[in-house]
Order: sequence, then C-alpha cells, then structure tokens
Amino acid sequence: MQSRHLKLLVAAALVSTSLIGLSAPAFAQDAAAQAQPSKPATDTASANSDANAIIVTARRRKESLQTTPVAITAITASSLDSRASTNIGDLQGAAPGLLITQQNSGAQAANLSIRGLTYADIEKSQTPTVGVVVDGVMIGTNTGQLQDVFDIAQIEVLRGPQGTLFGANTIGGVISIERTKPTMQTGAKLEFSYGQWNTWSGKGIVNLGNGSSWGLKLWYYHNQTDGYYINTNTNTRTGGSQDDSYGGSLLFKPLGSNFDAQFTLENLDQSFVPVNVSLTQKGEAFYGVATPPANLYQVSDLPTYATYHAPAATLRMNYDAGAVKLTSITGWRHSTEWQTQDFATAGLYYVLRQQNYTQWSQELRASGKISPTFDYVVGGFYFNSHYNFVQYTTIGGGDALLTSTNPAATAPGYQIEYAATHSYAGFGDFNWAFADKFRLSFGGRWTHDEKILDNGFQGAPFPNGDANFSKFTPKIGIDYRPDSNTMFYASFTRGYRSGGFSPRAGDAVRATTPFQPETLDSYEIGTKLDLARHMLQLNLAAFYSDYKNMQQNLTIPCGCATGNQTITGNVPGGALIKGIEADATWRPIEGLKFTATAAYTDSHFRNYVVSTGVTTTGALTYSDYSANNLIYAPKFSGSINGEYTLPTSFGKMVFTTGLRHISPYDEQISNGPTSAASTAADTIYLGNDPRVRTLTQNLVDASITANFKLSGADAYFRIYGRNLADIQTTTAAFTVAGLWSFASAIEPRTYGATLGVKF
Repeated sequence: MQSRHLKLLVAAALVSTSLIGLSAPAFAQDAAAQAQPSKPATDTASANSDANAIIVTARRRKESLQTTPVAITAITASSLDSRASTNIGDLQGAAPGLLITQQNSGAQAANLSIRGLTYADIEKSQTPTVGVVVDGVMIGTNTGQLQDVFDIAQIEVLRGPQGTLFGANTIGGVISIERTKPTMQTGAKLEFSYGQWNTWSGKGIVNLGNGSSWGLKLWYYHNQTDGYYINTNTNTRTGGSQDDSYGGSLLFKPLGSNFDAQFTLENLDQSFVPVNVSLTQKGEAFYGVATPPANLYQVSDLPTYATYHAPAATLRMNYDAGAVKLTSITGWRHSTEWQTQDFATAGLYYVLRQQNYTQWSQELRASGKISPTFDYVVGGFYFNSHYNFVQYTTIGGGDALLTSTNPAATAPGYQIEYAATHSYAGFGDFNWAFADKFRLSFGGRWTHDEKILDNGFQGAPFPNGDANFSKFTPKIGIDYRPDSNTMFYASFTRGYRSGGFSPRAGDAVRATTPFQPETLDSYEIGTKLDLARHMLQLNLAAFYSDYKNMQQNLTIPCGCATGNQTITGNVPGGALIKGIEADATWRPIEGLKFTATAAYTDSHFRNYVVSTGVTTTGALTYSDYSANNLIYAPKFSGSINGEYTLPTSFGKMVFTTGLRHISPYDEQISNGPTSAASTAADTIYLGNDPRVRTLTQNLVDASITANFKLSGADAYFRIYGRNLADIQTTTAAFTVAGLWSFASAIEPRTYGATLGVKF
C-alpha cells in the first residue's frame, strides 16, 4: 500500500518537475477572455494569455490582477471545472496560506483560515475571522460559508485584513464569490455526476432573455451521498447528506439608460446525518463507553438527523452618472436548523439543537475619478442579525430526543439563547498617482457594533448582556511600477473584529462579561512580476502581523445542566504571526500550464494566561497557554499543479494533476502536556492535546476531461480522483473539559465521473 502511495506522489511530482526552479511557485489563473479582445499570436509567448487581462474587483473597482497592490489570487470557472471542484473546500491549496476544512457540527459550516487567522465556531452569535462574500453580500456566520461552485464566474481570495472595504469581521481575509449573471440569451448548462459511496448530483441552469434589456437565470442543484463513515453498530454507511438548491435571478437593463438591477431569490434545503468519531482516552469521564474505534471512519453514534433550510434574497443596483458610479447592494438571509447530535458518546451525551437566524445588510457606494491621477470609493454599510437558539441535552437518555414530541419534557433545564447584532460603518478608499510610476493607496473605515446576548437555562435565565464597540481602522500603501511588467508594493493595514459575549457560558458571571474587540496590525511588502514575455507570472509577499486582544475559546467544566461551558476571552498578550507567500503560473508552450502556491507561517502566543476555574475556597485558578500552537495555522503549505490541453479531431482533451501539501496543525486550544516550572499560573501547558493535531497531508488529485460536440451543443465528460494517496487524518477535533473527545475526518480517496452539456 505504501509503495502504491509513493508511486502516486512521484507521478504528480514528475508532471510538475519544471517548477522546481521556482523558489516560491503559486496558483494563478486563466486569462479572462471577456476582459480584452484576443490578439493574433505572433510567437509562442504571445499565444499564452497575459495575466494582466485578468480583471478583479477586490478593491470595489475593476483593475487587473497584476497591478492590484494587495495579496490576491483569482480563480476562474475553468480552473474550478477542470479540478472537478464541488464546493469552496476544494480551494484549499489554490491560494497561499488558505486552509478550508468542513465543520460537521453545523450545516454548510466551514473553518476558514488565512495566514493562520481563524475562529472555528459554529455559534451564530459569533462572527467569522475570514469573510465569505457572495455577490457582494457578506455571510455573517461560519454556517452557510461552504458554498457550491457549480455556477461561479470567478472567486477572489484576498489575504490579510480587508476591513476598509469589506467590514469589521474580515481580519484574516476575504473569499469573494461572483456567480454568473443572466446572459440575456436562451441557453442552458446541465451536468450529472456519480462517484464513490453512492454519491451523485444533478445540476441545471437555464437562461432566458431578449438579448438586450432583460435576462432570467433559473437553477436547480441536487446532491446526495451515503457518506464515507461506517457505523459499527449497524455495519452500514453513515454521514450521508442530501442537498437541494434552487432559485432565480432577474437582470434588468433599461435600453438607453446607465442603470442596471439584478434581483436574486434562492433557497437551500439540506438534510444530513451528523457523525463524530470518538477520541476519548483513559482519564476522561466517558472512557469505556466512548472508546476510540479502529480508524477515523468508524463511528458508534446512536441515530442522529439534521435539517437546514436557508432562503436568501439579494438586490444589486448600479447607476453610472459619468463622473460617479452609484452602487446599492441589499442582502437578506435566513436559516432554520434542527439537529440532533451524539458526540461519540454512544448516546450518553445527546443533544437537540434548534436555531433560527436572520441577517439583513445594506451597502451604498459611490466611486469614480476626481482627476486622471486620483480615484475613490466611498460608502456606508448597515448590518443587522437576530438569532434564537435552544439546546436540549440528555445525559444517559440515549437518542430519545430524536423522536421526542416534547423535548422540553424529555430534557428539562435546557439551554436558551437570544443574540442580536446591530452594526453600521462608513468607509473610504483612495488611489493617488502622485508621481511618475508611484501610487499612494489609503483609506479607512469607522465601525460601530452593538452586541446583545440573553442566555441561561430553563427557569434560570442570566442577566442580559449588552455592549457597544467602536473602532477606526486605517490602511495606507504605496506601489512602484518601474515598467509594465513589474510592481513593488508596501502597506500597513489594521484589522478589527468586534467584541461580544460567550454564548455557551454556563454561569451568569461569564455570560454577562463581554470579551473585547481584537485588532491586527498587518505590515506587508510584495512584488508582482510578469516575466518571459508573459509566459511566467510570479507574485511574492511577506507579512508581519501583530495580533492584539486575540479572541480564543476554551471549554471548561461547570456545574450547569450541560456539564461544560465554552467561554470566549481575550489573549492578554495576543500573538505574533509572520510569513512569506508566493503564487505563480508558467505557460512554457501553448496548451501546457503549471501553477503552484507556497506559504510559510511562523506564529506564537504572547502571555496567554487566563482564569479557567475556581477552587473549593472560591479562589480563581489560572492556566498558561503561551506555549500552545495557534489553531489552523500550519507552518508550511503549498501546491503544484499541471494542466495540459490537447486538441483532437472531436474537440479537445484536458489533463490535470496536482499535489497539495499541508504540514500538521492543531484544531483546538486545549490541555496538553504540563510543566512543573514555577509561575504565576497554577498550570503551565507545553502545547495542545496531541489528539487535536492533524497528520501531514499530501493530497494528490487528478482529472481527465474530454470536450466534444453533442447534437450541436458543447459537451464534456470528466473522470476525476481526489486524495488519491488516501491520506487519513482529522478535519476537526475537539476535547470537552475532561469528559470526552471527538473528531471528524477528511474525505478519503474518492473518484467519480461527470457528464455535462452547454448550449
């Protein structure tokens, strides 16, 4: 088995041998053909696409990728298709320092990390560290971020704080997703896939319109799978899911006007089986009942079930008045969840979570040029969310909550929570070409947040928590372009994430004590190079981030109904994070493309000493986590990919293969080995619990696509494989206050086939 894995790795490496000469390769993109007309090829180099043709909107204005003075990677629809991508989780490795893992404790939930910055929590009163923006609308929670990529025009990954233009809770970066617009022409795209574990999907998009003033796009996607886990109680597949996503988008452009409006209405219905693998060990209270299985894909959970219903609406309007362009983006999202879960405890600790969440946002922007050397984007933003949550918990009650018609009677003393957020901001972003070949970029955002939390237990609510936070976050940068193929830049940016309250606090003191906002001062230098007559694009960046008042979760015991509580607090000394990144594309000959990424990150806490308990005499006890690793922050990650397009008599063949490497990283701040050294803290930890650390991941992916004509339509047939070396490790792992521990696993080796047609 090891020999076969080695052969697969060697094969992927051989395909990408020519990249060895690059000190820091990276993932780049196909040229956007719609951005500029193609020119006749006069030699091999000009036959390859110029990366300057890739148009991005990372700074709320259209500009070329290679002249945008920020660390950004653009990923086109063709790149996603050739890699057989299913959701944004497949972007892992597509941009330097980007880590995306699935969190199976919530619907469509993702743990996103950029440059070692993350906040892995599914509670909807908590805010993400990395923002996901879909058609200009920010998703306010980790739940809902794991978006499907079937109908994508382009994805832009921005690394580092992006608060000036995207808001307070983008301290780590932004993944901006633009879906295709209605074409205003009659056409369709249909696709069917089948793969391992009886996984299949049927997806369709239909476009209608009059070709000039209106267009309607309708879509329907269905995905389902039996899951890749085995339940040892029944010896059957488990962890399955079924998704149905559907909606419509109407684009209206009145003839003779400079106005356009697009209204989108959509819905997602999802049902799935939440599963957890036991990591419980001797010394934990549930050991013996929740004994670890033979491997990460065996579970002994009692039956569980979950449903997720998520409608959304977006209205985007633009008016070009010549000197100024006005933009309005209105977004509404709602979700309802019903989920039972057995945390790998054979039913001894079983919960039912019922949740309702609603967010509404409004952004107004004005952009334009004051002179040929000075342009601007200014605007205002409002965000409002409400969240209702009830958790019923049984200890020793089996799966009675799964079929209970009266959960309150089955599990009295249930946990309750109401949370709300009210936020508004004003922002401005400016470019000034103050001298030949030099440009100054500067701006800032002022944000005000109000956080409200009412929580507690049945019959024993805690006092209300209500706190306000305000912050101004500036940004300034300078870039120098000695010629059209070279740019150097340097910048300073301050990121901000608002404070709040601990939603899973188990006592009144911790529930009503707010944690404070965190800030990140990020210093960055970089260069973007277009070399070898446009055959090679190489982008490099180095950053230094001073993380202050960093927010972290700790799970500790409590004498409450749930037996444990998770509290959010600020790391007194914060953290330091620094690193270097690179991404590159090389097109040595027509039809052959190599892409790669590389990121090295060094991070550590400073003075992470917090109160974690109370003695029998009422004195506080303190724990020192300064030596623990930051979570979801691998030291090194990188990817090497090759793509070859071969013209044929019937169309063309596209061959892709790639290797994604991710060094080990931790998934929870937890209690690992301790030290006996003298200190002000009662306990000094030398690291996190070893069980929450992943193994090294060398993920080999490959696909072969045949493009051909079918009754006059463009058709394609693709076979694909992911994780061909069958690397097995955790994607999320958690220890619960000395009671038990559990995890979920990455997708093992999988393969399948896709048939699609476009007309």
